[in-house]
Amino acid sequence: MDKKFGSLLSLGPSTNDHWVALRTAVGIFVPLFTLLAIDRLDLMVFVIFGAFTGVYGRVPGYANRLAAQAKAGGLFMVVILAAALASHYLVNHDDLAASAWMVVGLTTVVSGICSVVTGYLQLRPGGSLFHIFAFAAIASMPHQPPPAESMAAALAAVLLAIVLGFSGKLFAKGATWGPYLKPATLSRQVRLAIWIEALMYVLAAGLAGSIANLLAPVLSTGHSYWAMVAAVVPLVGHTTRHRVRRGIHRILGTLTGLVLMAAVIAFAPPTWVLLAMIGLLQFAAEMFIARNYFLAQIFVTPLALVGVSIGTGLSTTLLYDRMLETIIGALVGMLVVLLGALYGSRLRRRLVPEKT
Repeated sequence: MDKKFGSLLSLGPSTNDHWVALRTAVGIFVPLFTLLAIDRLDLMVFVIFGAFTGVYGRVPGYANRLAAQAKAGGLFMVVILAAALASHYLVNHDDLAASAWMVVGLTTVVSGICSVVTGYLQLRPGGSLFHIFAFAAIASMPHQPPPAESMAAALAAVLLAIVLGFSGKLFAKGATWGPYLKPATLSRQVRLAIWIEALMYVLAAGLAGSIANLLAPVLSTGHSYWAMVAAVVPLVGHTTRHRVRRGIHRILGTLTGLVLMAAVIAFAPPTWVLLAMIGLLQFAAEMFIARNYFLAQIFVTPLALVGVSIGTGLSTTLLYDRMLETIIGALVGMLVVLLGALYGSRLRRRLVPEKT
């Protein structure tokens, strides 16, 4: 085992991950097949991001879980609406270069705002990774369904995820809501840490998106926001070593997951099979996301690529873009982490006099 970065295959302790995985899988499976049945797959991206509400269900106690997912779902609705409006009124889809820079700029702002909001709401997982992904993917869409229909689809997915979160209360005999634990009052130090972390999200996302945009003509890539998503991955963790490890796991897990995605493209399965795969991949990702980030990324990679490309068609170009954008973003994120650690250690030395 590598003492510095840990084993890629070691698993952390399981904390009923199978129940969370099952809820999130059902929460995305049902809306997708409903859209297939009514021939409205143009709304798919909206229900996928609404279904992300299920990810915030790792909270013990039905009352606490309901509160956490209600907050998370509300925030997703705001982000999805903002992205749809930005795509319609702010992003010039006729000018690809200008559109890419506008999406990077707006997504950078969202990364900071949502990092602060999730911090003050005390949501877990923290940070704004999912919100960056949701906003950028929707804002980048040149053809938007009617806003009322988009928001209705997203809301339905959010509500389903919330209901699934407390479904055990409805079917488990003797289950109770449990005591509701009021969120702890945030100390001044914690509030300061939230704002500092938000600054790191802005720096990592903005820098990664800008670099990816600048290199796009040279590398022939077209998904700069993937670099922004990858850049904020290393910002989660209690230690610098853990954060850098997440960045490395993101790269290695993505490269491995691209092999799986290549097999999917080669077999070219029908749409209903791809939708079923999204549910299965979501289940597998949630089974490992809290236990081994490398293994989780093997499933997250094809999950993300299938989810954002069913409408436009699967192609090997996706593999190329995902690989390069992920490497760019993860490297930028790890650089920001190391710079933050260096600055933090120097600041502590200035604030805390050395003992003589």
